Amino acid sequence: MDRRQFLKTAAFGSAAATLVARHRTAKANPVRTSARIVIIGAGAAGTALANRLVHRLEGARITLIDPRRDHLYQPGLSLVATGLRPAGYVVSRTTDWLPDGVTLLPERVAAVDAETKTVSTESGETLGYDWLVVAPGLILDHDAIDGFSLDLVGENGIGALYAGPEYAARTWAAANRFTQDGGTALFTRPATEMKCAGAPLKHAFLIDDIARRAGNAGRVNMVYAAPQSTLFGVPIVAEKVRMLFRDRGIGTMMKRTLTAIDAGAKRATFATDTGTEVVDYDYIHVIPPQRAPEFVVQSGLAWADRWTDQGWVEADRQTLHHLRYPEIFALGDVAGVPKGKTAASVKWQVPVVEDHLVAAIEGREGTQTYDGYTSCPLITRIGRAMLVEFDYNNNLVPSFPGVIAPLEELWISWLMKEVALKATYNAMLRGRA
Repeated sequence: MDRRQFLKTAAFGSAAATLVARHRTAKANPVRTSARIVIIGAGAAGTALANRLVHRLEGARITLIDPRRDHLYQPGLSLVATGLRPAGYVVSRTTDWLPDGVTLLPERVAAVDAETKTVSTESGETLGYDWLVVAPGLILDHDAIDGFSLDLVGENGIGALYAGPEYAARTWAAANRFTQDGGTALFTRPATEMKCAGAPLKHAFLIDDIARRAGNAGRVNMVYAAPQSTLFGVPIVAEKVRMLFRDRGIGTMMKRTLTAIDAGAKRATFATDTGTEVVDYDYIHVIPPQRAPEFVVQSGLAWADRWTDQGWVEADRQTLHHLRYPEIFALGDVAGVPKGKTAASVKWQVPVVEDHLVAAIEGREGTQTYDGYTSCPLITRIGRAMLVEFDYNNNLVPSFPGVIAPLEELWISWLMKEVALKATYNAMLRGRA
């Protein structure tokens, strides 16, 4: 299908609307309650849930705790890091998204006491709650890479797009020099769980494409290095990526975990199954290990037997209810479920938590479940992407069957990433998707 056909037959707006229709909560009369609801985190998950709850509940006292003044549209960072969008494209004010009737406490959480049902902040304030939603996002553990610091990003061929819009822009500065000068580029990912596991693949694909468009394909040596044995968690997608890498001449170094860099010498050290390996580079994109905030572990909310080095919240994979504390839910990146560290996952998780939280206030059981849905508009070149959607069981669950083939490089899928995704994301923040 070409552009004209798509615009004629799909009517782009209705296609985008389909994205928001997979789970839609029926309108219901507000539930009267005096419940105290505390949401830790005003990112995509916390903000979307707060907007939905103010329409579902009447009289509830809803408090969001988050010190960040800016809200980041994180799916746009990969575009900033390849020069396709300015840094400001992903930045807005947190308060612009919050509804009336919600109190924002601009502080950092220090601890949760699930026995006394209180949350303490680093300034010493203590809040009681009847219901708690833990959605603080995750921590990028850059200190785990010896020799690396964010001050290095943008210089000496170092990129790190996850760290925020400033660093994504600096990443593009370093990557752009590489696409002009050539050499060896390393694209890494961590051994831990991570947000949007497709991001390092997108970055590799796009930098390769930009170098080709500059006429420098013969001057670059592209290498993707990862601790895993496959290129993607869904086998059929991994095979497709392998084929694309083969066709594009992008090499791989699997079962390699980045442990250190020597920025001055432009040298990276990887842990392997048998020891260490040192590789020279001209450009390296660093994605550090990712973990839950320390208060999650220290407060006893994390799994005791899973992801013990990462600290994700112990939660039921279908209801996102904490398994030991019935007043607590996990949401977003911090949730200890097998998949779901993307904005697309958040969009399907939020209605589930809303349903179970409101039901619990009413003294009944919720009915909605989260099936692990996540989505990755996997950009393969400028103007082409694969819209990969899957669930806990690695089943492909396309939103547009018969219209968008998930494993084909399509302009439509690129358009979804470029236009529809942010519109849908903003609607989600407002509680309308």
